[in-house]
Order: sequence, then C-alpha cells, then structure tokens
Amino acid sequence: MNTGTENMNSSLKVTKRDGSQESLDLEKIHKVVTWAAEGLNNVSVSEVELKAHLQFFDGIETSAIHETLIKAAADLISEETPDYQYLAARLNIFHLRKKAYGRFEPPALLDHVKKLVATERYDRHLLEDYSEEEFAAMDAFIDHSRDMNFSYAAVKQLEGKYLVQNRVSGEVFESAQFLYVLIAACLFADYDKERRLDFVRRFYDAVSTFKLSLPTPIMAGVRTPTRQFSSCVLIEAGDSLDSINATASAIVKYVSQRAGIGINGGRIRALGSPIRGGEAYHTGCIPFYKHFQTAVKSCSQGGVRGGAATLFYPIWHYEVESLLVLKNNRGVEENRVRHLDYGVQINKLMYERLIKNGTITLFSPSDVPGLYDAFFEDQAKFEELYVKYEQQDGIRKRTLKAVDLFSAMMQERASTGRIYVQNVDHCNTHSPFDPKVAPVRQSNLCLEIALPTKPLNDVNDESGEIALCTLAAFNLGKINDLNDFEELSELIVRALDSLLSYQDYPVPAAQRASLSRRTLGVGVINYAYYLAKNGAKYSDGSANGLTHRTFEAMQYFLLKASNELAKEQGACEAFADTTYSQGILPIDTYKKEVDSFCDETLHLDWEGLRKSIVEYGLRNSTLSALMPSETSSQISNATNGIEPPRGYISVKASKDGILKQVVPEFETLKNNYELLWQIPNNTGYLQLVGIMQKFIDQAISANTNYDPSRFEGSKVPMQQLLKDLLTAYKNGVKTLYYHNTRDGAEDPQKDVQKEDDDCAGGACKI
Repeated sequence: MNTGTENMNSSLKVTKRDGSQESLDLEKIHKVVTWAAEGLNNVSVSEVELKAHLQFFDGIETSAIHETLIKAAADLISEETPDYQYLAARLNIFHLRKKAYGRFEPPALLDHVKKLVATERYDRHLLEDYSEEEFAAMDAFIDHSRDMNFSYAAVKQLEGKYLVQNRVSGEVFESAQFLYVLIAACLFADYDKERRLDFVRRFYDAVSTFKLSLPTPIMAGVRTPTRQFSSCVLIEAGDSLDSINATASAIVKYVSQRAGIGINGGRIRALGSPIRGGEAYHTGCIPFYKHFQTAVKSCSQGGVRGGAATLFYPIWHYEVESLLVLKNNRGVEENRVRHLDYGVQINKLMYERLIKNGTITLFSPSDVPGLYDAFFEDQAKFEELYVKYEQQDGIRKRTLKAVDLFSAMMQERASTGRIYVQNVDHCNTHSPFDPKVAPVRQSNLCLEIALPTKPLNDVNDESGEIALCTLAAFNLGKINDLNDFEELSELIVRALDSLLSYQDYPVPAAQRASLSRRTLGVGVINYAYYLAKNGAKYSDGSANGLTHRTFEAMQYFLLKASNELAKEQGACEAFADTTYSQGILPIDTYKKEVDSFCDETLHLDWEGLRKSIVEYGLRNSTLSALMPSETSSQISNATNGIEPPRGYISVKASKDGILKQVVPEFETLKNNYELLWQIPNNTGYLQLVGIMQKFIDQAISANTNYDPSRFEGSKVPMQQLLKDLLTAYKNGVKTLYYHNTRDGAEDPQKDVQKEDDDCAGGACKI
C-alpha cells in the first residue's frame, strides 16, 4: 500500500494519554487522515502525512501527533488547494472530541449535561427546566455530522474562545453541536412546554447550519453559570468624582464579563476649570481617561478576549487638540492614553463651519450651560446657544480654523486608524428614540450601537442609565429568498429577547434600562459573498438596488417579529420613548441624499406594519445594528460583516496563531469578488452604507480604506480624507469605524489582519 510513509521510521515510540508507550502506528494515522480527506478536492493524504512525520520524535504524545497533523494540513491551505481548510478542520474536530470525550463519538446529551452540571461548568437550571424526555427529543435532532462543515479558522475560534474548557490546563469539555443545542435550550426554557422544543429545534437548526450567527458572549457563556451576554455596554460619565468613579467601577464589572465598552467622557470639564468655587484648578480630562483605561485593562475576560473600549467626546471640547493625539506614538506617557480608542462627535454646524472655511470655538462643557445636552437633543437649540456663547464675554474659549481642526482629526485617524467619528445629529434625528426624552449621546466599542445613556452618581444609582445591546447576525450567504428573513427574524428576536430576561445584571442602572428598553442589534455577515453570488460589486453601483431590497426586507421582518412578540408578551415598558410609538419608521427619517444614487422603491407593506406597531407596540426599542463580526464570521466561514475581503485567502493573526480562511465558493466565484484594494475609492462603499442606514435603526461599523499608491507621491491628500468624511455625512452615515491604509503588501499572506475584540461579533465582534 502506497501511503507516502514507506520510508518512515516506525520504531518511534508514542506516549499515550495514560502515560504508557507503544510503537508508532502509521496505519492508524493514515486512516484518520484518509477519513478527514473524504469528498474533498485537490488534497493529498500522503503530503499531509509526510509534512507531519518530519516533526515526529521518539516518545511523542498522541495529542502532539494530532496537533502536528492539523498544522501540516493547515499549512497547505492556498488558493490552488482551498479544501485543506476542511481537512485541517476535520482533523481538529477529531482531536477536540478525543480530548472532550476520550473517543470520537459524543455521549448522550443528558449524560453529558449531568456530568458538566456536576462540575459546575453548565448551568444547573438545564436539568431543572427540562425533563429526561425532552433531553431525549433534543438528542434525536442534534446532528453531530455538522461539525464537519466547519473550516479550520472556525474550529480554531471554537477551540480558543467558545467551547467550555479549563483555560489553564487546556482541557475541553464539549463539542460544537452540544454548544448550539444547549444555547437554544437556555434561551427558550421559559416558553410553554407545548411549543418550546419546536423553537429549540428550529433555532438549533438555524445556528448550526450557519444561517444565524451568534456573538462571542452568547457562544462562550450561554449554558454556563455566568449569565451576562450583552456584547456592548455604553456607560456615560458625569462631571463629578462620584460619577467618574461609578463609571470606572461599572467598566470593571462589565469587562470582566466579556463585554466591549463604550464610554462617554465628553461631559468632563477642561483642564484649568475652577472647582470648589475656585479653590483649585481642575486637572482636566486626561487623568480621568487614564483612570478609565486602567479599569478597561484590569480584566482579561477569562481568556475569551481582552478588555477594550472606545471613549467619546465632542469636537468642540476645550481640550480637543490634546484629546485628538492621545493615541499618537509621539509624546510622553503623561500626555497620552494609548490603550483606549476614541470617537470624535460632530454635527451639522461643525461641518458647515468646515465647508464655509469658518472657525470652530472650543468650550469646556462646564462653562456653557445647556450646550452639551442640546448637542444631542436639539440641533437648532445647539446652534442658537453655540453662537450666543461664542459672542458672550467672560466665558473661557478658544477659536480654531475649522479646516485645521478637522485636518488634525483626520491626520490622527489616518496615522492610528482608530480615531472614529460619530455624527451625533444623525444618531438622534434618524433614530428609534425621541431625542427630547431619550437622546443618544454616545456609541460603543465598534461604533454600531446608538442607545440612550445617563450618567451614574454611584454604582448603585438607578436613576442613571447604562445601555446594553444584545447582538446577532443574519448570514446573507444563506439567504436564497428575501422571505427567508421572516422565519429567521422570528427566531432571533425571540431568542435575544428571552436572553434579556435570562441574564444577570451586575449594575442596577443596566438592569433597569435593559428590561425597560429591551434593545437588540441584529446585523449581517457574509455581505461580500452575497454580492459575489449575485454578480454585484461594491464600487460601480450594481449592488445598490440589491442592497436596498435586502436591508428593507431585513428591517421589515425584524420589526414584524418584534410587533408579533409585543402582541403576545406586551410592548417594552419604555416604548413611549421611541419614535416608533409615534408611527415614525426609519424609512421616514433617512437622509434623502440616498435617493440620488438609489431609486429603488419600497416593496413591502410598511403602512400595514406602521399601523400595527402604533396599535400593539414593539417588544424591543431597537432591532438592528451592523457590527464588524470579525470572530463570529469565521465560525460560519463567512466574510466579515459588510466588508470586502482583503484577499481570496484572509490571513488573520489571533492568540491561536495565524489562521487562513478562504472566501466562500472561491473556485466558482473567484472572478465575482471585488477585493478591498481593487476598489478604486470609498464612494461606492459609502453609498451602500447610506442605503443600509436608511433601514438600520441603530448604526453601522463602516470603514474607510486608502491605497496611497493611487495618489501622487504615494500620499493620500487631506482633501480626499475630508471629502470622504463629508460624503459619509451627506449620505446619512451615523458612524465611521476604522481607517485602513494599504501597506503595499501584494502577498495576502503578508497582509495579516490582527484579530480585534468585537462587540459579536462581536467585544463588538459577534
């Protein structure tokens, strides 16, 4: 038999799991690799065996043999041989099951749950809520063969972040299909017994076949005794020591439980402001931002992800010139806070000053009563107050040329990639919340959440408001008909809404807000594949109509699902704070500039839905948000969120090493994909984001991308950066996330993306 191992030295000894030794059995290895290669194209069993055997040594442990085989297969993943990603994945699944169960075949579900409840790794309520008969029914519809549909990158993410395990010893205690079915069981446990198993089965089928994508906190946490699963936490600091300390305390509590953090630090008064009637000068924002940074970095989130946060402040803050450079590598530690990201808040008046080559006046929020709140609540009132304070003597102020201030911001955005933008007027005028009663004053870690917050006076203050958003995503690659959104929307809205009641709340202000507003953020993954399989491009307008139809259907069916749930369980307590309660829908408040580049009409019964929402309400104040989905998209072997891939093979650096992932249907759709650096400019992409934002009721993690080689002197001109910023605003885009600059690497293997902690998807990574 020619197995490619004729010359291997079979005298090597292998150390088994129990410590005993036996001779290396090449035939056993061959059988496993042959099994993993079944049905795959252009993979060589012998090549994997030869690459692995070069690294064998006398006394090698059986687990090391498996790991060497896995890595040998993973190293062979290429555009010419993409199926090695499945061969490596199957070998890894085999390895994980052996680690978890001591054998390949998983045990019975009930036996498995009893064992892990006894060791306090699963929530004991699973055994209290479900009968033996129900466990048997769940066991009958679990399909463990679906494990074989994972790509290698997906399995490594499961192994590194999601499967219940001992992160110190490396022991793994479950496999993926148990993860999926037990998440479903937890989320539908409170449904009546006559129908809950039907929901469990349908939800299990949707997530295990990758139609729905779940975020990191849910995948890692639901079924365990840890009950905090919201991906995004928004915390607003007031301008007092008590409030600032309460904010830091809340940050620690939520970072420790896997959440990504958005911090609003814009109220804090500027350096040199008088305190205690002039007894002392205020130290300004930077010492307190450092305090928040320490809180964010105090917990590692149990190895699932590192703590991360984005901090927001207005562009007209008196200290803005110092705040813009906080991530800059120049300067000293005393005037830098480099381990936070920053969101600069802008509105129409600031853009008008830029367009008219005017000036922007900087104030400390403490010196201009009413201005800070009006910035979010009432744009006309803000302009009136702003102009009044500009002209009023006796107020500390500084004046800068608008173009200089905007250029400084865009220069820092370009050099760090992580100075973000929030258009606060769009976040309030095109919002599900009435800004006069529930203004949106910040976003989150990944710039897709737009929810009301109020500062805490202390950590137990129930008059404050911490906003949580629970995320998930539709896999557009699995949408074959726009009516598919109806079933999937019902499942995800019900599941996430149940999660709000199921989870714990470490801080009272978060519990009160979450249970009264019941905010959800459902997004998408695999948009690039969706365009490719429909023959559409990012850059030429060919995707505009498709995108309009798709996101119309998505938002319509999400709203319909929440409306149906409200009929059954009641509208959310704070429904009156929403514009939905007034019969105002996203299709009524979007920026009409969108109509200039997309003339697609509406296709669904919005008037009937509007009438039903006014009559019965919504169970959830918000339904949609488009997050990055960096990690969770890998689980589904999908492209990230709405982003174009950098190459046909994405090479991502994670704590598990370098992971290679091939775009879906690469061999048949290769010519249909438009890769990131093939897109000539940001215009087409920003049009698509504007179309999406027409329907999305929260915000979108939208990036801008620049290839310096396209510009004279290989330098992106400031004029182009400002033009794109204004285009995004004109299109109604609420937020801008990363600024990506091409580094010139033509080899996709050298263009390595560092893994980010999403909100999903996701911190913000779902």
